[in-house]
Amino acid sequence: MRRSSFSPEPDCAIAQSLGVIGDGWELLIVRDLARGLDRFDQLAESLRISRKVLTERLAGLLDSGIVSRSAYQSRPTRYAYELTARGRTLLPVLVALQDCGDRWLLGDGSLTGTNDADEPPAHRLHELVGRRVPDVALPSIAGTTADVVDASARATVLFGYPATGRPTPLPDGWSEIAGASGCTLENRLFAARYDDFRTAGVAIHGVSTQRTDEQQAFAQAEGIPHVLLSDLELELTAALRLPTFRAGGYERLKRVVLVIGADRMVKAVRYPVTDIADAVDWALTTA
Repeated sequence: MRRSSFSPEPDCAIAQSLGVIGDGWELLIVRDLARGLDRFDQLAESLRISRKVLTERLAGLLDSGIVSRSAYQSRPTRYAYELTARGRTLLPVLVALQDCGDRWLLGDGSLTGTNDADEPPAHRLHELVGRRVPDVALPSIAGTTADVVDASARATVLFGYPATGRPTPLPDGWSEIAGASGCTLENRLFAARYDDFRTAGVAIHGVSTQRTDEQQAFAQAEGIPHVLLSDLELELTAALRLPTFRAGGYERLKRVVLVIGADRMVKAVRYPVTDIADAVDWALTTA
């Protein structure tokens, strides 16, 4: 396994981890694998690094158990790469780095639950149009795992929201974070139009980083008919590079609405969401 140039301290977990993730290329490979780029050529094109460097970095990630591979072609043999269970534990690290970069390097340091339309997180989200949503299954309020895209529907409206205040109280200062409030209203408005979406052959999936039991209690109290998914492990957040903010000790999704076709391609993105009622209408019309 390729190691970094320093000698990690034997009892320091941070140093040991950095001995595996020796430089930024490894984390960027993890980022792109989470996004569904699982072929060597796809990774090389996205990262814009030499094939030699990519081969070395992949070999190190394979040796460390962060990545596994399986052959999808013979003569010559070509491999598809994927994150292992160990590798997926790095996803919160990626999201934290992204949040730090969005807030402190690309932003002015303000804690906010939204962005202006001309800011980098908005550009990143709108670049999803025309791209495929990776296969991601998340815990749902039905007690099972569910694909974020409903294969039986003509389209799926996937809306991300920060958090609802039932049953768990929201963190102190929540109402002072721009864009954070309104999650209960958003769910109620989607619920009120549920039959319209269903008649149009469109599925509604809401997703937050709250625990499933919290979402279940909220759905029962509010009579929510649509699917709620828990991205507590930040798998979907990392896959789509969704913008987040940290409040109450958790990464929270910023409010966004995606329209995804049955072919898993993103058809449209609404971000920032400044008018929740209008965004619900937009989702139904666009889908």
